[in-house]
Amino acid sequence: MFLFPLLVGFFFNSVSAFTTFYSQRLGERGGKLLTIILRDVVGIPVLTIGYAMAALATSSMFFNPVFFSSTLGWLLVLVGGVTILTGLVSLKWRSVAPSEQDTLVLHGVYAHIRHPIYSGMILELAGLFLWRPSLTVLVACVLGVIWLMVQARLEEIDLLQRLPAYAEYMQRVPRFVPRFKLR
Repeated sequence: MFLFPLLVGFFFNSVSAFTTFYSQRLGERGGKLLTIILRDVVGIPVLTIGYAMAALATSSMFFNPVFFSSTLGWLLVLVGGVTILTGLVSLKWRSVAPSEQDTLVLHGVYAHIRHPIYSGMILELAGLFLWRPSLTVLVACVLGVIWLMVQARLEEIDLLQRLPAYAEYMQRVPRFVPRFKLR
């Protein structure tokens, strides 16, 4: 039952990966409006409903959550949320309505990872599983991570079309996990 809203949410969230395509066909304003409606108004809420349904579904558990796993799960959700919020603040309006007029963000968290919002979502999905280690949550989380990998790649193809400097940025900055230099 949870798979339908989850997959529909993934589908509508993917609209942001086609900013160039929509903007060229509908104009700058039409492309932004389409993204706002399909991703922000429909996709994100439907996706959230899918994850809530997966967490609330009666399903076999892989292990009984104990204080440690539940606390670690909530900590991952919190760290993921802060990472997402940091990415959204860095992007400003670009995060709500990407356009062909966007500029490349090279400061803040984007100086260390190309997709902090997706990195935060991956942390949140891991935390959700630790908090509610059921089969339905595992399936939802695995599908979510797969979708994020595909979505990130599709967005990079779009960003390469819109932002010529993105190619060099891709070479320099890792996709999801920052590089740690040992001194």
